Amino acid sequence: MTGRGDNLKAKPGAPIDMEPLRRAISGCVRSIAGDSEVEVAFASERPGMTGERIRLPELSKRPTAHELAVTRGLGDSMALRLACHDARLHATMSPQGADARAIFDAVEQARVESIGALRMSGVAANINSMNLEKYAKANFSGIERQEDAPIGEAMAMIIREKLTGQKPPATAGKVLDLWRPFIEDKTSGALDALPSAIHDQQAFAKAIRNVLSAMEMAEEYGDDDMEPDSEENSEENEQPDSDDQSQDEVEDDAGSDAAPAEDSETSEEQMEDGEMDGAEISDDDMTDEGEDDSETPGETRRPNTPFADFNEKVDYRVFTEEFDEIVTAQELCDTVELERLRAFLDKQLAHLQGAVGRLANRMQRRLMAQQNRSWDFDLEEGYLDSARLTRMIIDPMQPLSFKMERDTQFRDTVVTLLIDNSGSMRGRPITVAATCADILARTLERCGVKVEILGFTTKAWKGGQAREKWLAGGKPQTPGRLNDLRHIIYKSADEPLRRARSNLGLMMREGLLKENIDGEALIWAHNRLLARSEQRRILMMISDGAPVDDSTLSVNPGNYLERHLRAVIEQIETRSPVELLAIGIGHDVTRYYRRAVTIVDADELAGAMTEQLASLFEDQSQQPRGGRRRRAG
Repeated sequence: MTGRGDNLKAKPGAPIDMEPLRRAISGCVRSIAGDSEVEVAFASERPGMTGERIRLPELSKRPTAHELAVTRGLGDSMALRLACHDARLHATMSPQGADARAIFDAVEQARVESIGALRMSGVAANINSMNLEKYAKANFSGIERQEDAPIGEAMAMIIREKLTGQKPPATAGKVLDLWRPFIEDKTSGALDALPSAIHDQQAFAKAIRNVLSAMEMAEEYGDDDMEPDSEENSEENEQPDSDDQSQDEVEDDAGSDAAPAEDSETSEEQMEDGEMDGAEISDDDMTDEGEDDSETPGETRRPNTPFADFNEKVDYRVFTEEFDEIVTAQELCDTVELERLRAFLDKQLAHLQGAVGRLANRMQRRLMAQQNRSWDFDLEEGYLDSARLTRMIIDPMQPLSFKMERDTQFRDTVVTLLIDNSGSMRGRPITVAATCADILARTLERCGVKVEILGFTTKAWKGGQAREKWLAGGKPQTPGRLNDLRHIIYKSADEPLRRARSNLGLMMREGLLKENIDGEALIWAHNRLLARSEQRRILMMISDGAPVDDSTLSVNPGNYLERHLRAVIEQIETRSPVELLAIGIGHDVTRYYRRAVTIVDADELAGAMTEQLASLFEDQSQQPRGGRRRRAG
């Protein structure tokens, strides 16, 4: 019973508590998957599945019925993949050709979704809503020509129709109609046998391979007719040979073993823009690596980078680089969200705004004082030389004299700030790191020094698609690094800070910070610096300690990543023209780096960073031996 002054009525338009709904959706996903250990997360990133971790889109504050159905459809689709799909069998039966493999993958996803749709009408409705949204975002309704219509999607539609009797949603447009005559003419009723094999993945896969052969795509998926049963038996009886054979198939298939993660991400491409994540990643990787490779050989004094054959020398291996990515902040987050996250970061630093301005001014004065200015006189243009005005008084016929400041080595400098974006940095440490990057970039730009801001983490917890491929390949011993790298470009060296300022807010985004593999991140940032034309190149690592990646360390020696990091640091400090400095956020990193400083809070930047940064620009010949640096001034 309420009393006077009670106000129990909810305010109209107030945000709804979404946590009970999230728990309900997560419970449904685990129930369909038949695994109570499945981890379900809601994030603003692209929906996807890695191992037993499912990522669904974050719900809006007041979700519509359609949005809920789409989210539930995504969850049902991934859960059915876990429950009804054998990744190893799929990799064995998968064809080789890119077009044939795309059809094979799409049809297998249609099979597992059809199993759930036949068992539960609610799942059928959710998956239909998911496809309705996916086809709408891919603009299938605007496709008028067969060459523009993806045959893989058309095959998935016709298979789903054969298995469940459901017609494609309206947003599918003419995609199926454009391909139906060709498919039915080539297959000659072979698709009619699929409903009886829906619960037998091996029999279903054989039938689909026969369909592909009838469609004259046999040359694209290989001419081997091996039986999966006999192969599995041979794997049990002859383990060494089967491991080699399985590994060869993994390499030949170029990533088909990663089908669980890839298919769920493409499932189909999870409502985003209709393009595959893998294609975008490979484009970025090729672009960035190509720039490094094309620039580095051009340095006449250093024809090879210090890391040309480094990994072989230190016995460090990478299981696969197929799923690594180099992305910009804008690719991970839209502009509106970046602005919101940047505002959140500014709010966290509100009490430091005065200190930040004073620190920037102090550092600028200290750095500018170290520039030994020199001038060229008696020039025809430039700054008016007031010291020579007396000559005009003595001889009015004398022309005006101008002077110009010479470029100094100080200004011919580029600094890279490499920021650890690992899960252990969550909370106050990442806020301090973002503050460091903002202050340092602002100060150095005032002094005419170009600044690049990079970040490093992984795409997933505990392995990702690389681990899925390793599992499908028979778990070879000591695979090396076993996770998908994510290297982020927050600000390029040639981009002014005012344009990239909001990008630093990405570090505040929930779900971004995962594992950290410091050694390879240092090599990446180092090679980007070597491609620069500036005479002086400085690399500053901002981290909170040792590298950690559970997936890699679980199948390799416990010091595997740390040993590689120490070797990389030694290589840069002893053999590279790049100067290396580290900033430890709350942890002492002097056990790794020769030149390092530790700070706990942004308030300590004033004292610590002024001296450390200024010391980098001191004349190296003025530094006394024994590693101690003389204070400027």
